[in-house]
Amino acid sequence: MSSALVQAGFHVLGDADSAGLGLRVVEVPAGVVVQWTVSDGFTALAREQAIRAPGGDSMGAMVQAAVSGLLVQLGHTVAQTPDGVDLIVLADEATAPNSGHT
Repeated sequence: MSSALVQAGFHVLGDADSAGLGLRVVEVPAGVVVQWTVSDGFTALAREQAIRAPGGDSMGAMVQAAVSGLLVQLGHTVAQTPDGVDLIVLADEATAPNSGHT
């Protein structure tokens, strides 16, 4: 799955990138969680932009939609985590042969 995200142009963080910016793919019992991490400066800028243009989609929502759309096109079952912040790819899809999961 990580390789598909990289091929689509997303920056996927490795295990050593503890404070990196980009997508983090983490295995969990239910499947694989895809998290988007950003800097404090980016978060502040996004918050400022949301104030200027209320009702618009946040950058996080746009990234989440793009990642979700890509993974669904590749045949994965994708849902939001209960907190609505991250995406989860269900285990039966994340571990299927030829899924590109790394």
